[in-house]
This record gives sequence, structure tokens and C-alpha cells, in this order.
Amino acid sequence: MGKSDWKDEMALGVPVIDEAHEALFQELARLQQLGDQHFSMAFRELIAAVERDFREEEDLMEQIAFPSLANHREQHARVLSGLHHAWAAVDEGDLEHGRHALSLLPQWLIFHQATMDLALAAALEMVQRQPS
Repeated sequence: MGKSDWKDEMALGVPVIDEAHEALFQELARLQQLGDQHFSMAFRELIAAVERDFREEEDLMEQIAFPSLANHREQHARVLSGLHHAWAAVDEGDLEHGRHALSLLPQWLIFHQATMDLALAAALEMVQRQPS
């Protein structure tokens, strides 16, 4: 099992977040296996998927007035900045730059999930437990 593989113990108990994370890890594993001729397009699609997942997560945070929204959003912006920087290199033909970014992303995601996303999952659970 590689470092880009989803493991059930990574689940936070929030289906919408867990499903997005699992799909992202599956896509990362797939991209690591792609040949150069397909990498560029797939890398661009990965960035779009990450942007979409982050936007959906941030929407959840806004809905519950999550107190750490600004910090969480800032972490998302940092990783997206790195991915966009890598995309610029990939778009110019430097696939190695994109592959390097791809190799770093799982480690960041695991850390982010175990810290920022875990706090979000706890907050969502608290909101769900509150009487309507």
C-alpha cells in the first residue's frame, strides 16, 4: 500500500468529507501511475477537483460559522498556490515539477486531515447534536 492509498481509519465520520477525501486519494494514486502523455491533462483535472473539494468544505464551515474558518481557508489557499505554481511548470512541459508536487500532496493531506479537518468534523458533529 503506497502513501497515496486511502485507508478506512482515515475516515472522520462525516460522509461528505470522507467520500471527497477517499476520491482524492484514489485520484492521486491513479496519477502516480500515468505516463507523461496523459499526465498534464490529469494534473489539471486534479487541481480542479481539489479546488472543488476545498470550496465544498469551506461552504460547510461557513454554514456552521466554524471559528477556525480563516485558518482552514488559509491552509487550503497555500496548497492551491503550490499546485497552481506546479501547474504553470507542467503547462510549460516540466512534468517533473508536477510529479514532485503530486508526491508531496498525500503527506500534506494526511496532516491537514488529522488536524484541521478533524476539528471541522468535531464541530459538525456538535452542530448535528444541537436541538433544532
